[in-house]
Amino acid sequence: MKSLKVVFLGTPEFAKTSLEAIYHSHHQVVGVVTVADKASGRGQKVNQSPVKLFALENNIPVFQPEKLRNPEFLDELRKLDADVFVVVAFRMMPKVLFEMPRMGTFNLHASLLPDYRGAAPINYAVINGEEKTGATTFFINEKIDEGNILLQEELPILPDENAGSLHDRLMEMGAKLVVKTLDGLAENTITERPQPQIEHPKNAYKIFKEDTRIDWTKKSKDAHQFILGMSPYPAAFTTLKIGNEERGLKIFGGKFEVGNHDKPAGTLDISKNEFKIYTQDGMYYPLELQLEGKKRMNIKDFLNGFRSFENIKII
Repeated sequence: MKSLKVVFLGTPEFAKTSLEAIYHSHHQVVGVVTVADKASGRGQKVNQSPVKLFALENNIPVFQPEKLRNPEFLDELRKLDADVFVVVAFRMMPKVLFEMPRMGTFNLHASLLPDYRGAAPINYAVINGEEKTGATTFFINEKIDEGNILLQEELPILPDENAGSLHDRLMEMGAKLVVKTLDGLAENTITERPQPQIEHPKNAYKIFKEDTRIDWTKKSKDAHQFILGMSPYPAAFTTLKIGNEERGLKIFGGKFEVGNHDKPAGTLDISKNEFKIYTQDGMYYPLELQLEGKKRMNIKDFLNGFRSFENIKII
C-alpha cells in the first residue's frame, strides 16, 4: 500500500492518540504543529502539549508558531513536501496553510457531522441524551466543520455514560478512522461527499464557566444528563450557602428519581445520611462532588465533613 507523507496538527491527548496511530502505521509523519508551551499552575511550570511530547520522544520535527501565517513557518512546512495535513483538536487555520499539501487537509471531528459542529461535540451529545454519536473525517474549508465528508463511523452512547468516558472511546475510534482515511486517500478509494443540508443542525458551541451552572428547574433526567455531559470537565456546578458563606459545588455524577413533591425546584434536603435536591419533577442525589477549596469525594465522605446541617441551602 502506498505511504503518504503527513504533517500532523493538534494539541491535547485526544490528538496525540491519532498521531500515535499514524506514526505506527505505514504512513510517514514528517512534522508536527502544536500550540506554544504555556506556563501554568502555582509554580508557573512550563507545560508542553501531549502532541509535542510524543513528537519529541519519536524524533519528529516540531513547529510551535505563535501565528499560523508566519512566512518563515510556512516556508519550513513547504520544505517538508507533505502529501496531506491531518488536523485533530487544533485551532482555526488560514487558507494559505490548509491548501498547502497537494491532497489537501482533513480534520477529525468527534460527531456525526453536520450535527454538533463546534468546540464541544462530546459534551453536548451527552447533555442532549443522544443514544449515538461518532466521528467524522472531512476536508477543511473556510467554514468551521462544514467541509466535504471523507469517512464517518457511529458509536453508541452507553446508559449513564459521562463525557469523559465517551471522550476516551471516541479518541480510540477516531485514531483508527484517521489511519483508515489516510489509507483510502493513498489508494484513491474514498469518494468525498458534501455534508447533508439540515435546516437546524444541533450545535456544540464552546462551553464557558457560566454555561456549567445546573438548572434545578429542569426535569430530573435533563439535570442528570447535563451533569454527565459536563463530567469530569468542565464540571457542572451549583452554589451552596453554608450559613453566610457561598461556595461553589461541582457535581460529577449521581442518580435521580421521578416523583411528585410540593417543594420548589432547587430545594435541598441534607442530613448525615442524605443529600437530595428537588427538581421540576422529582429528586436528584449527587454521588461524586467537590466543594470549592476541597478535593473531589464521594457523598459519604462529603457528608461526614459537616458538623451541622443547619443553614445549608442551594442558591
